[in-house]
Amino acid sequence: MPGIYVIIATIGRAELTRLTVDRLADQTRPPDGVVVVSVKPEDVTGVDQARGNVSVVFSEKGSSHQRNRGIDLVIDKADILIFFDDDFLPCDNYLEEAERILTASPDIAGITGDLIADGIHTGGYTFEEAVAMVDSHTPPAEPQVRDRPALYGCNMAIRASAARDIRFDETLPQYAWLEDIDYARQVFVRGRLISSSAVSGVHLGVRGGRTSGIKLGYSQVANVVYLKRKGTIQPWLGERLLLQQLTSNLLRSLRPEPNIDRRGRLKGNLMAIGDILFRGRIDPGRINRL
Repeated sequence: MPGIYVIIATIGRAELTRLTVDRLADQTRPPDGVVVVSVKPEDVTGVDQARGNVSVVFSEKGSSHQRNRGIDLVIDKADILIFFDDDFLPCDNYLEEAERILTASPDIAGITGDLIADGIHTGGYTFEEAVAMVDSHTPPAEPQVRDRPALYGCNMAIRASAARDIRFDETLPQYAWLEDIDYARQVFVRGRLISSSAVSGVHLGVRGGRTSGIKLGYSQVANVVYLKRKGTIQPWLGERLLLQQLTSNLLRSLRPEPNIDRRGRLKGNLMAIGDILFRGRIDPGRINRL
């Protein structure tokens, strides 16, 4: 039986992380291990009391740093790596279905699930709301499978043999905007990437515990430019993401949504554009100095 290990990077969401990790014990195919990677002990208070084979470790702050710490701990014994955000609640058959797909299709290197709901677009869901949606979800009789150019970082199942020497780019600091695309595009060289409605869940889209508006706004521009130069994001996708973020931040800064610092994001966008136009260079790591 393949070894399946779940890696969850978290910061500032101890109670939510405890609930998320505990729920993994209800998987129809339980993980062989769950590695929770954080920065400070208070970020994971109570997580060690969750059901299942759970390990809590610490690393330098940043999604890429934290995920890489988890990879290093399990890569020699894993056949399948599962990356979940701390606010992603999978359906109880997620691991079973991911294992089935990867076992049956050796040409597939990575999977992302079709979401039941994504709170990023709706203002966020509570854990209880997510549980209700997951528990009432009926999987389709004939799952839809689509080839994807990249994967959605809130939930990714990766064939370990295709990614044994691949790591998340630690040049992208803190929230590491688009580190999932960069990682998945490197995996793509080794096999197909797909989305499947056979694996699913709810992304709560919880606000808080993340990067400031200005820093995130800077990353929304700087990271796209960096990855385009690196060659791990398609030009059309990078341009589309830039336009989407700039347009959203500009229009919604007039009447910002609750708990979203649109004006800070717009300021960060403009700072990054200014660095390109007037300094002739841009550095994703500048957010550490903002």
